[in-house]
Amino acid sequence: MLHLNGCSAGAAALRLAKDLAENARGARVLVTCVELTLVSFRGPDRPHTVHCQATFGDGAGAAIVGADAVERPIFEMVFATQALIPRTEHVITMRLTEPGLDGNSDVRQLAPLAADNIEKCLADALRPIGLENGGGAVEWNDFFWVVHPGSSLILDNIERVLGLKEGKLASSRRVLREYGNMLGSTLIFVLEEERRRMVEEGDGAEWGVMMGFGPGFTIETMVLHNPYGRKKN
Repeated sequence: MLHLNGCSAGAAALRLAKDLAENARGARVLVTCVELTLVSFRGPDRPHTVHCQATFGDGAGAAIVGADAVERPIFEMVFATQALIPRTEHVITMRLTEPGLDGNSDVRQLAPLAADNIEKCLADALRPIGLENGGGAVEWNDFFWVVHPGSSLILDNIERVLGLKEGKLASSRRVLREYGNMLGSTLIFVLEEERRRMVEEGDGAEWGVMMGFGPGFTIETMVLHNPYGRKKN
């Protein structure tokens, strides 16, 4: 059980499932992510919860993870890292109080923090498997992207820093537009939307990156491989 991981819970759960599956030959791990933001509503004594109710949504998603699977895999989870950015514990807070679950986020600080640290997190995840950006290696626009859509401002900043072409974060933007930020379960929705785009719209890059952001400030990064994607010449 993973609690109080906020928006990074989905990525953390998939990372844990990957470890469990790889250490139990033939196992299948069921990952379920359920978020009920309504339970954090308090009333006039907690005015910031009104903002949370307008920003976040309820959602539930699931995925099955296995190693050496005989089934047809959708995505292969190749390598994962987790980074905790120093002195950022005030940016996203989640805590259990006497009235119940409470928390807050400073979007004005969160968006630049995500953008300013994303390249280092990507390098740490890609270097061990030989997929460093630049120098003739894979470029950022050669990847498909599964990014937690904390807000449109965060996505805008990530696009700007990485120089991503329009549409590279389309899956994240569509999920945010139609469902809102569903905390940890959001990444499951984005994964499904990216799978749909690959099948229906032909966006079939071979390599991808999944990223989740959460309390701490924590950045979860995972390298994904599309076994049916087009290979870079």
